Amino acid sequence: MNESPGPVSVIIPTWNRAPYLERAIHSVLRQTLPCQEILVIDDGSTDQTPGLIEELSAQSAVPLRYFFQENQGPAAARNLGVRHARFPLIAFLDSDDHWHKDKLSHQYTAMAAEPGYLISHTRERWLRRGVHLNQKKKHIPRHGDIFVHCLQLCAVGMSTVMVRRELFSRIGTFNEELRCCEDYDFWLRVSAKHPFLLIDTPLTVKEGGRSDQVSVQYQVGMDRFRIQALMALVNSGQLTPEQQLLARLELHRKSLIYGQGCLRHGRVEEGQQFLEYARRYQS
Repeated sequence: MNESPGPVSVIIPTWNRAPYLERAIHSVLRQTLPCQEILVIDDGSTDQTPGLIEELSAQSAVPLRYFFQENQGPAAARNLGVRHARFPLIAFLDSDDHWHKDKLSHQYTAMAAEPGYLISHTRERWLRRGVHLNQKKKHIPRHGDIFVHCLQLCAVGMSTVMVRRELFSRIGTFNEELRCCEDYDFWLRVSAKHPFLLIDTPLTVKEGGRSDQVSVQYQVGMDRFRIQALMALVNSGQLTPEQQLLARLELHRKSLIYGQGCLRHGRVEEGQQFLEYARRYQS
């Protein structure tokens, strides 16, 4: 039997993913701890998404709120959801992922017991075209000060996260200039200031391997967005001296690798630009 609703808003950005979106929403509706609202942010879909939401809204005991915007990317969609969310805790779910039925219950309980944490995340199960995929050690999520881990890669799964909304007033929202790696940028900014609470249980199922995913569309050259995020962080004046050194080292490393890759593939002008970044940020 479900518990009383927790003070949680669930934000689901989507774009032309009606079949996956239906599964995602159902995974929220079957939670043992119901949320107070689900916000579906439609980033310019041209498929059956509006009709699906109308149908599910009529069946749902949880308020299902639908917002449409012209296609602007996942960062803008999440930010729109944050602006309209009504409750003090916000959980994000990508429309092609889904949750274990106890996800919100475990995460809400953990955050209630640890009020000093502004953000938490869970472990994930990874599927690629429906087949289980083992995570490498470097992808295993971590607890506490995860800044160094976040420098290296996107160390937090978006669909695993629950945050207190005050975090956005402290850190800002997602960078809408980044059409990809906006999550990498956000985790960097958060982890530079705040520890992460890890619920060390796989409560989120992450789907991958499809051509419509942003990570696939921008797979070639994705590191240029991470380099852009690192540059902004290094130039923000918000880092401690130790964090500044570590960020510059990672910016140098990523710029060098990307620049050399560009040269190998005949993109000489772009390669020289990023090799110049590597020289500039060499510590």
